[in-house]
Parts: sequence; structure tokens; C-alpha cells
Amino acid sequence: MQKYLILISALFILNNASAQTQNKTADSLVASLVSENIVVGVVAGYSVNGDVKWQSAQGDADRENNKKMELTTITRPASIAKSMTAIAIMQLVEKGLIDIDKPIQTYIPDYPTQKKTQITTRHLLSHTSGIAGYKNGKEAQNTKEYATMAAAVDVFKDRKLLFEPGARFSYTTYGYAVLGLLIEKVSGVTYEEYMQKNIWDKAGMKNTGIEKYGVKISNKSMLYHRDKKGRIKESTQNNLSNRIPGGGFYITLEDMFLFGNAVLENKLISESTLDLMRQHHSLEKEANAYGFGWFLYNPKPNEGAIIGHSGEQSGSASQLFIIPSTKTVVVVLANTALSWNEVFVTTAKLMNLSQKEVKKE
Repeated sequence: MQKYLILISALFILNNASAQTQNKTADSLVASLVSENIVVGVVAGYSVNGDVKWQSAQGDADRENNKKMELTTITRPASIAKSMTAIAIMQLVEKGLIDIDKPIQTYIPDYPTQKKTQITTRHLLSHTSGIAGYKNGKEAQNTKEYATMAAAVDVFKDRKLLFEPGARFSYTTYGYAVLGLLIEKVSGVTYEEYMQKNIWDKAGMKNTGIEKYGVKISNKSMLYHRDKKGRIKESTQNNLSNRIPGGGFYITLEDMFLFGNAVLENKLISESTLDLMRQHHSLEKEANAYGFGWFLYNPKPNEGAIIGHSGEQSGSASQLFIIPSTKTVVVVLANTALSWNEVFVTTAKLMNLSQKEVKKE
């Protein structure tokens, strides 16, 4: 992650110093992802002060049937789901229903206890819990259906931790699965019901939800995978029920804008809560700057000046940037796995183009 922080800093400098860089259009940046065989299809855009200044759809949603990618095409946002789950947790914190520093057994009584330090909500939000990620490729490409959040958590909850909670940073989608179960225990409703009422409905997101294995969604892109040699083929379908709160959604570009702007407009959480989430909670000795559900992309000492999240899974490579100071949201959603590096770089360049719009206002 550190090299990408350096990249973002360099791009800001280039944006001011190089006319050639400034003159690169957003369309050509995104189109090159398709023309260079990085992705099959992609949607992208940026908004400033709630207004979409530019958006584009390039390539195919279904290459075999020549179905083009459209602005309304549904894709997987992958781990951007973690930002939404984190905000749901912080809503419950604002209501006094969760204390982020109490052991999670306070809310999930049957969760296994540790010999020394107990896992807290703070640890889960910041990826410092010690909970490991997928054990193997079979878990990553899961095909088993987990009917409940508790059943998904049962898969890993008894495994040995990687380290004592709070000692290190280790990114884990499974940690966010525990947060999903925590939301259910505290709110008294299912995770899906909570997210629908308190996140998606509040933000006006009408085309976002939990992807369910085997259930066809109208206008959803096919899933593609790019191998190490750059060859792209259709991905095998996997079941996301083992990771829903950390990466089990479907979404559209419009809904990504709605989410980002709901965050900026304090429709979901207060400004002070967002400020807390933008602080560096992932340990100073680590190179990975992470808050609560947000990567922190700006260099020190203002790491929280640019927040967002990345995502990659079967049929998806995604990137979200939010700049609170300029009310900017930048999104790229691609339908091809193992293309995230290029998607990130493209999103960073689009972010810099978006700041030219800020100067016009």
C-alpha cells in the first residue's frame, strides 16, 4: 500500500506541473483499461459537491454475447462493502449500543475467548484482531451456502489467531464477517435488513444488495478473470455467503456515488464519527494506513484527507476515493479480477482530474 500513497502524492504534483498529464481525458484513461486487455468491462466516474461531473462505461458486460457495459450495469464492489459495514457499526456506536473497546463477547456471548487480550470491535474495524483470512483457495472460491451470519462465522471462529489482538495489522475479510454478526446481535434484525433500512435506503441506493448464489440479477455483468499472462476468461461462479459484510454485495455506479455523497453529507453518521473513522487505527509501526473501514491514502501527517477502499474478487476489481475537503467521490468498477493494480492507478489519475473541476467552482 505504501507505494500507492507515494503514487497519489506524485500525481498531485504532476497535476500541477504537467500540462500533458492535465490534458489526458478521463474517457481515454478508462478506455485504455479495455483496449490494453486489462479488463473486459468497466464503469467509472467522479462527482463534486454531489454533482456527477463525468462518468463513462467502456467494454463489455457480457463479451460472449456482445452485451456492452452500461452506466446502469450491476457489478460486484467486493471489499468496498467493508466501508458500509463499518458505518453500520458506527451508527450503533452513536446510539450507545456498542462500546468499541469492550470484548466482543459482550455482544456475541458464545464467541471464543482468548487466553490474554480479547478481541474488541475496535480491533475488528481496524484489522488488528489477529483473525486470519481465507485458509485456502477453496474458501476464497467458496461454493457452499451459509444460510446465516453465525454459520459463516463458525467456519473460522475457533482457529488460532495470527497474533494477540491489537499487536499487529493483518487485513481480513473474516473479521468483517464477525462485525456483520455483531450488527445482528445488537440490532435484533438480520444484517441484510439492517443494511437496507439504515444504509442503502437512507442513501437512496436502489440497486444495491446482497448477492445470493444462483439468483440471477437483471443487468448484472458477467464475471471475468485475468491470469498472470494477461489472458482473460470467464470466472467460475463463487458463493459470497461466507463474506457478506466484507465483500458480498452487488451495486451500480450511481449507487456508489449515492453512498459516497451520503458519507460526505452526514446522512449516515455524524461528521465527528467520520473524523474518528478517518484516524489511523492500524498501528503506526505498520506501513498500511487504515482507519475504521477506510484505507487512508494521503501521506502523513494528513492521512485521512483522502479515504476510500479497494476491492478485488472473482469478476471484480474496484476502487473508491473520497476527498472530504473538496466533497469529491471517485469510483472505478471493473468486471475483471486480477486487474486491481491498473484500476487503482486509473482511479488515482481520475481523482486528480476531478480536482480540476473543484477549481472551476
